[in-house]
Amino acid sequence: MRDLLSSPWPWYVAGPLIGLVMPLLLVVGGKVFGISSSLRHMCAALPLSQRAKPAFLRYEWRRVGAWNLVFVTGILLGGMLATVLFGEPNAGAHISEATRAHLGALGVSDFQGLAPAQIFSLGALGTPAGFVLVVIGGFLVGFGTRYAGGCTSGHAISGLAALQLPSLVAVLGFFAGGLVVAFLVYPVLLPLLLGGAP
Repeated sequence: MRDLLSSPWPWYVAGPLIGLVMPLLLVVGGKVFGISSSLRHMCAALPLSQRAKPAFLRYEWRRVGAWNLVFVTGILLGGMLATVLFGEPNAGAHISEATRAHLGALGVSDFQGLAPAQIFSLGALGTPAGFVLVVIGGFLVGFGTRYAGGCTSGHAISGLAALQLPSLVAVLGFFAGGLVVAFLVYPVLLPLLLGGAP
């Protein structure tokens, strides 16, 4: 059982399981799957007076988003359990040798943990690489998610399942942007930024 839970599942098992989330949510009560809205619900749940909150956060979050907060909490707890109980200690990121070689050529050398500590750690936030990729990149992801009206999971799973044209446009934009960053921006930006990283 431990081997089944600690090794990656093939796409033809994991993909349909993720796809089954949509019918389950629809049966439970017409819910829309998405992760980015949970941040809005968390902010709306802050114990402030309605007058102190911006208009964007003045809504009945318990009715609209309580289930979403429970769902996101389950994702976090599931990830923690998978790492602590079923993970391999000091295994590092499970990425292919070709990806390691490609990232290594761009200056990334630390593959321990889930993400390179050269970029994604508290100590790296003060470096040029950490600031640009985490702080500025995080702002751009948040802005893009809000501008698109949802995140990749919301549009790709809920929106496409509902045959919504705006979700198709958003998903195409997400993937096009990811390809541009991976193949055009990172090869130029990472060597420059990581040259000054510790």
